[in-house]
Amino acid sequence: MAISNAQMSLTVAAFGALSFILGIIAENKKPASGTPITGKGVVICKYPSDPTVALGFLSVAFLAVSAILGVWSVFYPYKGKSVPRNALFRSTTMVVFFGIALAVSVMGAGMLLWASITEHLHLSRKVHHNLNTGCPTAKTGLFGGAAFLALDAALFWLICQMLTHNARADYLEEEDPKGEYGQVLATNYETAKDDHASDVLGSWNLDCKYSISVFASLAVLPGFQFYW
Repeated sequence: MAISNAQMSLTVAAFGALSFILGIIAENKKPASGTPITGKGVVICKYPSDPTVALGFLSVAFLAVSAILGVWSVFYPYKGKSVPRNALFRSTTMVVFFGIALAVSVMGAGMLLWASITEHLHLSRKVHHNLNTGCPTAKTGLFGGAAFLALDAALFWLICQMLTHNARADYLEEEDPKGEYGQVLATNYETAKDDHASDVLGSWNLDCKYSISVFASLAVLPGFQFYW
């Protein structure tokens, strides 16, 4: 079964949104600290039962799936038509946003793993010989900041898909300027009408592309603000 561009976009967005939601829940469920119980020469930390670690690793998994599908969506041969990589990355904008999407995905996954592993170590190592320990948990804001990065990564992958669609359209038009079946329009009127419609849609697509690009560039800021 062939996969359409819309289906791929919805799938990437869905996994990115799930990663974001699970990261936010993990941040809200994480206890601020444990309860220290002083014993003979040791302190035993008692932590409330919470699903933070499981939610954190699930968030990493969903982000990884979203990123893998995002990369795949760029090179996927929609409608059975493959496009060379040099044609896809002919535009500097595509190269830049593809790199940003990869970087944000790696950063988000790294922060989620850091927070999840740190929380797991704190919960598993409950006995401390330092009598002044405060029974800490993972740093506050890590899960939340990583969750916003996961959402931003999904947004950047959607932009990459839009740019990929434009690159594919340009390449296929150059390969077959008369259309898929080599047909030409019957009258000059129809030709002029279609050309005008293409110009309008192309102008709207260009405006939309750069508007979303500016928005996406600003969207990454909440993740860092949440953490810091």
